[in-house]
Amino acid sequence: MRKGFACFLTVCMVVSTLGGCGNSKGTYESAGSEKKVEVTETAADEKEKTSEAVVSQKNGDKKKISIWFWGAPPEHQEALNKNLVEAYNQSQDEYMIEIEYRSNVDTDISVALSAGEGPDIVYGSGPAFIKPMSEAGRFEPLDKYSEQYGWEDRLIKPLYQACTVNDTLYALPLSLSTIGIFYNKKVLEKNGWEVPTTIDEVVSIMDEAMEKGMYGSVTGSKGWKPVNLAYASLFINHFAGSDVVYKCLTGQESWNNPAMVNAINTSAEWYKKGYLCSDYINLNYNEAMQLLADERAPFFFGLSIVCQFASTYFNGDTADDLGFIPFPSGNSDIPYPTYSLGGTATFSINANSKYKDECAAILDRMMNNDFMNDMTESWPGYWGIPLKDPQFDMDRMEGLSEVFCDIVMRVSNAVEQGNFGYITGVFYPSATNNVFADIDMVWNDTSTAEELLDRADKEFQVELKKGLVPPTPVPGIPE
Repeated sequence: MRKGFACFLTVCMVVSTLGGCGNSKGTYESAGSEKKVEVTETAADEKEKTSEAVVSQKNGDKKKISIWFWGAPPEHQEALNKNLVEAYNQSQDEYMIEIEYRSNVDTDISVALSAGEGPDIVYGSGPAFIKPMSEAGRFEPLDKYSEQYGWEDRLIKPLYQACTVNDTLYALPLSLSTIGIFYNKKVLEKNGWEVPTTIDEVVSIMDEAMEKGMYGSVTGSKGWKPVNLAYASLFINHFAGSDVVYKCLTGQESWNNPAMVNAINTSAEWYKKGYLCSDYINLNYNEAMQLLADERAPFFFGLSIVCQFASTYFNGDTADDLGFIPFPSGNSDIPYPTYSLGGTATFSINANSKYKDECAAILDRMMNNDFMNDMTESWPGYWGIPLKDPQFDMDRMEGLSEVFCDIVMRVSNAVEQGNFGYITGVFYPSATNNVFADIDMVWNDTSTAEELLDRADKEFQVELKKGLVPPTPVPGIPE
């Protein structure tokens, strides 16, 4: 189900799996065209046809800039087509964007780039994808464009750094993501539970919920084992702590250390007590979110990108019932709130593109508050551009869009304070990341925490020597 390893990829796989890989742009539009045929033609219709013909002729003279994107659902394709493709194509007369929506975009792009081909603007699954492609000369260095447009000053430092290789920028992050606790406001209110801010409060609510015949929390790995990585990230960041993870990622300390062992063992304790959902292996994200909406549980532990499909379950009278809070700190040495930090995907420029300067201009159109607002209004969860100072027009936002805006602003503020952890798929190299997907082996007593972490050490040392470890931003208050 997943497209690769970065959390950029992790996130996108959630989307593909849970939202479905919609039809292509062409199929989506043709359905609308067929519907129009049935309408009686009027003078206005004739005028529209003439206008469309003029636009078509005009577009035919434009230089085409291609983008391949993952197979998003039709309603999300429509949002991207409107706010990026149509807006750009109508803004000038020299170029036009063409997007292809591909269900196997990561594989397709890798094959095409290896052959010296592929789209002008390259969709990527994160650092694990950026590094080998950039070192193979497939991506255009972006430093001159970053200086021209002020990207380094505009974007939050950790995700900007994650898109560099050997201090050279090769990609831009499309969005930030985090992992935390979605909660049903009505469930907490009906049971007299306050919104928790500590681990003890979270545990107390889960215990009481289970005593009442509810789930302590809901999530599920049915059909998609990488859900495990969300829990690995949560427990490692909030029980071991960012400082420990930083030392592991920079080779200063082995993964098999007391703090990491404690974090993995704590996750196993939570699993065995039913805190991670007593039906974990039999539920997928959709089914788990339905249970939360049905007031069968107080909590859903998951990625912020869940916002993009949660509106299926929280809408109408229940649209404002879903809230999101950071996962509490597991020990007093970890600041609260600390947010596990990741991203959805990246965009790079094909080194063989004939239109590199204009590609950079297109990327810049997306790295701002206006585009973020336009996309978040209709597609929450995916387009939280990682700006240092995100500004949302909250009068436009409602339901899950409003929830996601709040997430982006809080995460951005925490990151600027240095209070962030590392989502495994973004900052861990691929093979090491794979090891932590097997955290359920510890939960099921087929491996000890020490054995799992020994495996991580073994894989990491190989990847470290090969230079495959993505750039690791330093946690704590920035200098």
